[in-house]
Amino acid sequence: MELSCKCEYAILALLEMAAHYESGEPLQIRQIAAQQNIPDRYLEQLLATLRRGGIVKSQRGSKGGYFLTREPRKITLFEILGCLEGLDVETCKENINPKTVDSSVVEEIWQEASQAANKVLQKYTLQDLCEKRDSRRRLDIMYYI
Repeated sequence: MELSCKCEYAILALLEMAAHYESGEPLQIRQIAAQQNIPDRYLEQLLATLRRGGIVKSQRGSKGGYFLTREPRKITLFEILGCLEGLDVETCKENINPKTVDSSVVEEIWQEASQAANKVLQKYTLQDLCEKRDSRRRLDIMYYI
């Protein structure tokens, strides 16, 4: 399983919003884009998708921008990727066409791998990513002292 550029940018933008969640202030696209080095136009499209998926809200006006709809600990990576890529909890699909034994074996292994990946994605939240990031930043600071 490979992380698409689209998903990586979206997660980075959401991490930025998670870092500012407590303030309750919306972040503007240009702020997020500058902080995470994401093209403005692309970020605008990603945030629109995340808004339709119920992960972020937008606020209009001079002090408008985007913010998370829920606490970062309540938003899983699985939900984010599902919103962007259309992941489905039910990975096993019945096929009408009969399969060969070889293709059935390959499909079983692929389904097992997909289910394992989905379990990991369901386990981690935006809060977990923030904590890992903060922990690594503290370690980096220690190396320079």
